[in-house]
Amino acid sequence: MTYLIDASVFIFRAWFSIPDTMTDKHQQPVNAVYGFAQFLGDFLESVKPAHVAVAFDRSLEKNFRKEIYPEYKANRQPAPPELKRQFQQCQEIALALGLMGCANERYEADDLIGTIATRMRNAGHPITILTRDKDLVQILQQGDTFWDYAGRKKITYDQVPEAFGVLPEQMADFLALAGDSVDNIPGVPGVGKKTATRLLQHFESVDDIYLNLNRVAEVPVRGAAKLGEKLAIHRADVDLSLKLTRINFEVPVEASPATLQRRAPDLASLQTLYDHAGFGSMLRRQAQRISDTF
Repeated sequence: MTYLIDASVFIFRAWFSIPDTMTDKHQQPVNAVYGFAQFLGDFLESVKPAHVAVAFDRSLEKNFRKEIYPEYKANRQPAPPELKRQFQQCQEIALALGLMGCANERYEADDLIGTIATRMRNAGHPITILTRDKDLVQILQQGDTFWDYAGRKKITYDQVPEAFGVLPEQMADFLALAGDSVDNIPGVPGVGKKTATRLLQHFESVDDIYLNLNRVAEVPVRGAAKLGEKLAIHRADVDLSLKLTRINFEVPVEASPATLQRRAPDLASLQTLYDHAGFGSMLRRQAQRISDTF
């Protein structure tokens, strides 16, 4: 099993849940770093994985989706400098713990995870993705797992329809139809999650819907009689949204069983990082225990 970690989910969770009064000797917040380091240590101790990659978002201000649609994620406030600094520290800690870390200026963590998943699956490794981001469901294939680590909930490929209402292969289409306010993806005005779900339970995909617009009135949802006309009018919006919701599986990243093989922690580097952050003995003892298993 290969484990792919969506770092932003855990960094932001720590940033919002641990007070920013946790600071280093320069009075700079280290709350996100501490929470992320604790998560990684707990994960490594409990799971003892052999193959791991941690994907980071290097830039939320510019990526290929912004080039397609400048309003993509424009509703989000830029990360404050004190959080951006901690993102870099989190990446350094992941590397010091013996994990492959990856980031790209042009592609998002989702694309890195999708590309790595494809390559590792081709090498015979099923995938477990540690995230809470439903966008990543579209990566799953038989044998893979979506793991909401903080929520202590695992969802297999076969359980996705029950959990999310659509098949993994339909998630990008679902988001393109319903839109996504979190990422500022337009979708079709007036088509919400319920209607998008019903459409994709009736048809296989967006392409299938547009090949059968004359049958959209059969879908058991309010306003079905005029839904086909609405979809036809907003075809360009759906096509644009699909370019934003579909994960890119061909990102230039080195990924193989050898590159994802977990290494022993670099205890000297961790000591330096923890000293700089002003962390106490708990994380250091944990790192030593992890090292002792090698």
